[in-house]
Amino acid sequence: MGLLTVVELSAGPRAGLLPLLSLGPAFAGLVGGLRRTAAIGVLAVALCVLLGAYDGLFPGRGFLALACVAGVGAAGLAATALRQRREAELASVRSVAEVAQRVLLRPVPRRAGHLRVAVSYTSAAAEARIGGDLYEVVTSPGGARVIVGDVQGKGLEAVETAAVVLGAFREAAPDEPDLSSVSARLERALNRHLSGEEFVTAVLAEIREDRTVTLLNYGHPAPLVLRAGGTVTFAEPPEPAPPLGLAGIAPKGPVPFQLALYPGDQVLLYTDGVCEARDRSQGFYPLRDRAFLLDNPDPDAALEALGKDLQKHVEGPLGDDAAMLLLRYRQHD
Repeated sequence: MGLLTVVELSAGPRAGLLPLLSLGPAFAGLVGGLRRTAAIGVLAVALCVLLGAYDGLFPGRGFLALACVAGVGAAGLAATALRQRREAELASVRSVAEVAQRVLLRPVPRRAGHLRVAVSYTSAAAEARIGGDLYEVVTSPGGARVIVGDVQGKGLEAVETAAVVLGAFREAAPDEPDLSSVSARLERALNRHLSGEEFVTAVLAEIREDRTVTLLNYGHPAPLVLRAGGTVTFAEPPEPAPPLGLAGIAPKGPVPFQLALYPGDQVLLYTDGVCEARDRSQGFYPLRDRAFLLDNPDPDAALEALGKDLQKHVEGPLGDDAAMLLLRYRQHD
């Protein structure tokens, strides 16, 4: 507006630039508040009147320019009011999402028996806090039971299914005698909820006081096992099994298998948003090669470093939700 004023004073009435003063209130409506937009609109109208009078455009073209500037100023005020209302609604939705996250993905215990636990969750949607990935750790006198899973699909339906799985797991994990009984409870809960060919991939783990880990894998990426000596392996199931919710394909379910943990060993459970993250050349994230990032003495810092490396690999926002849960067998009790 200042530049237009200088040009108009220099060029005179032949320039015909007065209607362009409406750019001031137009841009103010995009970023400013109501008071600022109104003040800039009043300033634009005042400049239009003064410059039009100076150039002798009243009556005539001056009224047309004044109507243009005043009309855009009024439209800017209306746009500002609408934008602020939507911003308030978005803030309210975000607050609800944060509460939902605390209920659905509540903080896991930092210590579970001989284990130290850390968790990381990154939603693929920039404005979202929660999605279809899920995790939980339930402690008991005999050890801890863990689940990490991924619901097919996205959006509110995926969140609802994740809530069903987590609710059933939290209820069953402290009471059932073994993981197979826990998974049977999950299947029954999902059968009441799911329809069609929907499913949930998941890994269930039971870590006992004798350092043995029992795993049940329902079509989920195999956990990464990082030994204290630096050896990296994947805990592949002995036989493939379908995801939760598709029990009709294989009624017997997955075969439980075990591994032993020793002080300093780590187990990383994760969703396919981690291992299937692609770079610009469509290369998958090399999780095995990046396992050294978990050597940080602080489990939370280790997961943070791995998460940053994952985002560096994709060079942008993730294409899918990514959940990681790290279990570290403590060196000292």
